[in-house]
Amino acid sequence: MPELLHIDPRHTALLVMDYQVDTLTRFMTAAQSADAIARVPDLIAAARHAGMMVIHVVVAFRPGHPEVSPRNPIFSALRANGMMVAGSDGAAIHPAAAAREGEPIVVKHRISPFVGTDLETLLRANGIDTLVLAGVHTSGVVLSTVRHAGDLDYRLVVIRDCCADPDAEVHAMLLDIVIAKQAAVVTTVEFAGALPGRSS
Repeated sequence: MPELLHIDPRHTALLVMDYQVDTLTRFMTAAQSADAIARVPDLIAAARHAGMMVIHVVVAFRPGHPEVSPRNPIFSALRANGMMVAGSDGAAIHPAAAAREGEPIVVKHRISPFVGTDLETLLRANGIDTLVLAGVHTSGVVLSTVRHAGDLDYRLVVIRDCCADPDAEVHAMLLDIVIAKQAAVVTTVEFAGALPGRSS
């Protein structure tokens, strides 16, 4: 398992992924949703305080979902239910994870935020070599981003208590076994302790 060393905020970006109303309310119970969002404000605040780049990632489609192939079972279900349309209430970022003015919002049409977006351009232009990940769901955007970013040689930190999945067993297995092979998997408190001027 990669170790969490001290983080250089100048070369690190926090990706806050898919913390949208529909992903939190239509695929998880109210208790799961509340737990998923509980520590996200502290995580974002710590990153901002350290001067770290904060990037918000959302999934959104045009009306009618023209970006969705019928061969894509996950997004076909969203299309069938009229979900995640750009500008809709369901596609909105949860208020606890809302972007500040000037923070980039990357809009994606696939699970990975690297596919069909300008995310890598943003990261390269800002000299980012380390990614801190928080997202819903662990088996979706978090796993996909770890795999994709790992192949691009980014150093990875996954915030355990700011990731969530409807299946608790899958969530734990991914964080403890699969994702832990490529990323340092830590809590919000441990992450904050690795920032300059903080002690764990």
